[in-house]
Amino acid sequence: MKQMIILAVLLLFSLTSVQAGQRVEMKTSLGTITLELNDEKAPVTVKNFLNYVDQKFYDGTIFHRVIANFMIQGGGFDTAPKRKNSLTPIKNEADNGLSNAKGTIAMARTGVIDSATSQFFINLKDNAFLNHRGKTGKTYGYAVFGKVVEGLDVVEAIGKVRTVAKNQLFRNYPEQLVVVESVRRVEN
Repeated sequence: MKQMIILAVLLLFSLTSVQAGQRVEMKTSLGTITLELNDEKAPVTVKNFLNYVDQKFYDGTIFHRVIANFMIQGGGFDTAPKRKNSLTPIKNEADNGLSNAKGTIAMARTGVIDSATSQFFINLKDNAFLNHRGKTGKTYGYAVFGKVVEGLDVVEAIGKVRTVAKNQLFRNYPEQLVVVESVRRVEN
């Protein structure tokens, strides 16, 4: 009996000592989204994202691409919309085992595998076709690096805004801007 109590206490201690990933709070014009980042599975991507957060790069950017029942994309344009100058592209960590499931955040990129900079997207549904499936540009996938832990209703509301085809670059552009007011680290 005494051994079982000691074992239970040790188990409880080990569970409480596990630290969750870094959290960030993204305040938008439609509400607040809290993200938990996974630096264990996506260390390069999380470091990159937090670098932009710490520089307040995302403040005043918009969700410039919204596709209902797919994803919402932001992190690259101000309200003009003018492209913001980003840092050097990072290594694509799409082969980290994380899936593009509903509520996850991943890095946007071009057709070049290692081209992600500041732009990210949040999945509105499970998008398995965006997962790592091979080593080519079309199959490498998009690196998931965290998930929404609070504010999924805000993500879904952003996903339902009306969009227009503004030009070739902005084909799914919100009629009413959805602004990222700030993104800050949160104490765990």
